[in-house]
Amino acid sequence: MKLLHIDSSALGTHSVSRELSAAIVARLRRQHPTAEVVYRDLAAEPLPHWAPAADATDPAVRAGSAVLDEFLAADVVVIGAPMYNFGIPSQLKAWIDRILVAGKTFRYTARGPEGLAGGRKVIVASARGGIYSDKPAMDFQEAYLRHVLGFIGIGDVEFVRAEGLNISPETKAEAIRSAHAAIEDVARLAA
Repeated sequence: MKLLHIDSSALGTHSVSRELSAAIVARLRRQHPTAEVVYRDLAAEPLPHWAPAADATDPAVRAGSAVLDEFLAADVVVIGAPMYNFGIPSQLKAWIDRILVAGKTFRYTARGPEGLAGGRKVIVASARGGIYSDKPAMDFQEAYLRHVLGFIGIGDVEFVRAEGLNISPETKAEAIRSAHAAIEDVARLAA
């Protein structure tokens, strides 16, 4: 198994999405001890935001190619995705811009776009200050991630959510406990 682990929170050691994504990867490694893991920290080493570049020697183009290769090589992708202002961090968006590539992960056909990146599983470790799972009109994080991953052919997407982290210390502790419990179920699905 080849596993790609992506973190995008800017909170470092205080990040719940990082804690959860690390727990997911640790659980998968116990299940698959020989798994190859590639780790990319998008906050520590941000990708330049996408801009069209014609020159293949441009560092942004080379970075994009490396990110795409990592993604295409993975059987399972674990993404630490905090909710920032109802959506995803810009550094995660910059990564997504590198993996949505016409001719590589999707193509346009007479019947519309067709995803080419199916056959892999994505597990998203989601951290949210408020509670949004019951307010889909305010959730541009999960809906967006499901949409872009579906666009490239990935329908096998699971979310491990820790919600209400900023409501109270008790709510935060319970949300983290619940998310860790959910990791066991999600890891079984990745078997």
